[in-house]
Amino acid sequence: MAAYWLARSKINDPVEYKKYTDQVPAIVKKYGGKVLARGGRYQIMEGPEDFHRFVVIEFPDLETAKACFESPEYVEAAAYRRSGAGVVENVIVEAGEFTK
Repeated sequence: MAAYWLARSKINDPVEYKKYTDQVPAIVKKYGGKVLARGGRYQIMEGPEDFHRFVVIEFPDLETAKACFESPEYVEAAAYRRSGAGVVENVIVEAGEFTK
C-alpha cells in the first residue's frame, strides 16, 4: 500500500538549506519515491503559519519510505538543515481508504 512522506519546512539559511535540497531528489528516486509536490504555491486553510515550504512524496509502501528517511545518504544530507538551516516536520503516512 502506498505511503506518503509529508514535510513542512521553514528555511532559516537558504544557502545551507539548498545543500540539503540539492541531494534529496536523487535519494528519493533511489528508494522508488515520486515527488508529487515540492515548494509550489500553497494556501494555509487553518492552523499556524509557521511553515512556508511543503513537500509530498509518494513511496510504494511505508517501509520503503522509512528506509529512505533513515538511510545513510539521507541522514548525511539532512545534516545541513538539522544544523540550523531550517526547521522541518516530517510525517510518513500509509494510504488508506476513507470509510463512513
